[in-house]
Amino acid sequence: MNDDTLKNFDTWLKDSGPAALVLREHLMPVEGHDGVLFPATFAASEDKTFKGGYNIDKFPDSANVCLVDSVGSQANRIEPLLMKKEYAGLVPQIVVKAGSKVVNLLEAGHRAGDAIVRCSVLQDDLEAAFNSVMNGNAEPLAKIAPTSLVFGVWDSRKTQAKLPRLIDSKIRAYNVRELTRSAVYAPPVNYAAEELLQEPEDLRDAEGKVKSKHPFSVRGFANALASATHGGVIAAGGVRRDATLHLAALRLLTAGDDKTKTLALRRYILGIALTAFTIPPSGYLRQGCNLVLDPDKSREFKIVFSDGRRDDAFVTHEEAIAYATAAAKAFGINPDRTIDFQTRPDREVEFDQELAKKDLEKKETSGKLKKKDN
Repeated sequence: MNDDTLKNFDTWLKDSGPAALVLREHLMPVEGHDGVLFPATFAASEDKTFKGGYNIDKFPDSANVCLVDSVGSQANRIEPLLMKKEYAGLVPQIVVKAGSKVVNLLEAGHRAGDAIVRCSVLQDDLEAAFNSVMNGNAEPLAKIAPTSLVFGVWDSRKTQAKLPRLIDSKIRAYNVRELTRSAVYAPPVNYAAEELLQEPEDLRDAEGKVKSKHPFSVRGFANALASATHGGVIAAGGVRRDATLHLAALRLLTAGDDKTKTLALRRYILGIALTAFTIPPSGYLRQGCNLVLDPDKSREFKIVFSDGRRDDAFVTHEEAIAYATAAAKAFGINPDRTIDFQTRPDREVEFDQELAKKDLEKKETSGKLKKKDN
């Protein structure tokens, strides 16, 4: 893609440009439309109004919607793909060595606001970059952690800089029927009967049943029962992935008052966002949840304008990579450099234990901490 072609998306970056790109994919379990799939499970809420398990919203007309994969989870699946060889040159590959483990910034839970980078020599650079963002210049952060601008970041422990995600993707199932499952484990040997181990006196309850949480049972020396636990769902109303690339939010990014640098910044972030947005996602989400495209329903890819007009979008993944490559070069990132994030990253820093100790001494000022899917 030459410089002239790079300008083809510039209309998207103007204030009069479209609001968003919207992608809709109809999915189904590999077993078929009536196959069982296992949605994500969530912990109970602190006030116990949500008792934990599947996140299913129910409506008065008996319809329901089940969250299969959240916005945060989808981001966690997509962002690390930029470590792959075909994409690695588009973004800085910065790693933190923490003990025997090497963590790429693209894997960090809170991205540029994560403790693992905050407690390293990157701390000062990132603090300056976050402060710069709050003063209207996102260029410094884009030079260090551009995916924090694409997938969103909140520096909740320090500067309080908060940037919205440009890409959000989620998978939901409609009008689901909940199933349960039960299981039993029988040890290969009756350890007590064979006098190999003595059965604990408190192993059984008043009715003589083995306590499932007793250590003797947990460690596999006694029968273990699991009754009527989560058994997946059947999505009678189908499964759908909805993804949005918010162009209106991207246009809020500036490099201060410099229009030339602002255009280069927006092109670069758009290139990364388009690449991530068009990466064919893996349908294997977890054990029991392997989803594929529904051949009976077409994929929808639209460009949506502020007046509500919706036109077909025709950006292929290959075109997105080519555009991102050209935009990276114009922004000062060499996409052709030799990179191996484990042996030859752009930058490797050490986790600083002393900085971590000092960080732990600070009082929390941002209220409840939020996870990556903020």
